[in-house]
Amino acid sequence: MNIGILGTGFGAYHASLLKQMEFVNRIVVFGRNEDKLLKLKEELGVEITMNAEDILSDPSIDVVDICLPSALHKTYAVEAMRRGKHVFCETPVVLEPEEGRELLDAEQRYGRRILVNQFIKFDYAYEYLEQSARESTYGQLLHVSFRRETAPVWGDLGLSAIAANLMIHDLDAIAWLLDTPVPSSVCGTSGGVDGQALVHATFTNAGVSAHITVSSQMPEAYPFTVGYEAYFERGKLVFHETNAANGEVEARLTRYTSAGKTAIPVTPNNPYEKSLRHALLSLRDETDSCLALEHALKSVNLAFQLTDQLTVAPV
Repeated sequence: MNIGILGTGFGAYHASLLKQMEFVNRIVVFGRNEDKLLKLKEELGVEITMNAEDILSDPSIDVVDICLPSALHKTYAVEAMRRGKHVFCETPVVLEPEEGRELLDAEQRYGRRILVNQFIKFDYAYEYLEQSARESTYGQLLHVSFRRETAPVWGDLGLSAIAANLMIHDLDAIAWLLDTPVPSSVCGTSGGVDGQALVHATFTNAGVSAHITVSSQMPEAYPFTVGYEAYFERGKLVFHETNAANGEVEARLTRYTSAGKTAIPVTPNNPYEKSLRHALLSLRDETDSCLALEHALKSVNLAFQLTDQLTVAPV
């Protein structure tokens, strides 16, 4: 396969992953920073260009990997499909509901597909949660509570941006588990600081409830932290992961049942690599994918709903 990457921010990481995939032949990277491009060419041996048209007009490019700012996703995704190429897109895939409808229409019009990097579906701890719920390993899932906490180091994560830019991964997980969840309560505060927020949201569907607590207000000394607590009829799963500034990651997944407390080994993997590999093979082999646009839009639409409530009447 031949892949064109738009963007040298996260696109540089995508390029490093693609170089390790045995079925990828050519990688062409577009960017506006010549120094970044030259560095990628030297370190990875990829082709580079400062003109996106070089990728869009190249008939040998099979997939356009969009790693541009989210406001540009729709424009380039539609144009790539119009040129006969499939699309792999970073999250959030769109920033407005109408853009999502336009992408669905473009898929139908041009006969091409958009897959979205919902990488949480390939993180072992979340895969285990979904499998346990789907197979009723511990009985029916009753409630799951997610959390995601960070110091204010990722740009604007205030009430108008936090749902799409920080909560989206947990919203992906909730839409995965509950299929069509409905927000039942939402509250948030900026704490009087622009660009930061603390948000609580609850969702329900078919007798199962889910809750998210997310914060971009943590002190700088606090490590980036994610996790969940999942309540089943016959047990509970607890996942906790911290990412320290020095790159060290601590992850614990624990099962509690009538048989006692058990540590479940967290299989080391790279969910980003697994997501990208899965997407490309699905596009190549024309198979169904859990990363399909219609799945991604479920979580994006949840983010739209939360943002509307948080920005109209924040608490």
